[in-house]
Amino acid sequence: MKTTIAAFALLALAFAMPPAAGADGPANPNQRTIQVSGNGEADAPPDLAVLSLAIETQAPTAAAAAGRNGALAQKVTDALKAKLGDKGKISTGGYSLDPEYADQSRPNAKPAITGYRAANTITVQTGALDIVGPLIDAAIAAGANRVNSLDFNLRDDTAARNDAIAKAAKDAQAQAQALATALNLKLGPIVNATTVSNEGPRPVMFRAVAMSANAATPVSPGEVTVPATVSLTYQIE
Repeated sequence: MKTTIAAFALLALAFAMPPAAGADGPANPNQRTIQVSGNGEADAPPDLAVLSLAIETQAPTAAAAAGRNGALAQKVTDALKAKLGDKGKISTGGYSLDPEYADQSRPNAKPAITGYRAANTITVQTGALDIVGPLIDAAIAAGANRVNSLDFNLRDDTAARNDAIAKAAKDAQAQAQALATALNLKLGPIVNATTVSNEGPRPVMFRAVAMSANAATPVSPGEVTVPATVSLTYQIE
């Protein structure tokens, strides 16, 4: 499983551009420049899993729905703690209690509450990726009735981001050379180089629902993709 992003390139050829700030100081306002943007991405194995589970209950009254939900949520939490041990942490991701209404599609139908629905979301974070499947199974066996999501990510994306930046810089350099060759121009020194702010790492997302109480949930972490963009401005000789 692998998440990817589409690469794109922005090319600009400018003559008599305004000054561009670079590592060596302001550029000559009358110099001709070429500006290109390159993209790169690096893949890395994840070292963090974030699992979101939900317990939903329905009952005729709000108190009954909330009570049933609380009891099930405690059972699920206890089961997760027993399986997780000291390899991660568990937290409440959200809670809701809402009325349910009768069908109001008929003309002049008045709102009528038929019952209540309680939903409790439990979030698990762990670096022990090998126990994610057993965590899902334990939670479902204890009463969880929905797996909202499972994201694999990186605790620290520095190394992958540096690799992505290096690839983006090479992409920008190649584009600049191709553009200069096509226009019969000769590239001079780089007068400005910047990295463009990108989104964070693209996590691997996995959605799963156990088929039965006896079926183990298979989980394959895949890889996390970290994107980067580099913009270069070349002087034209």
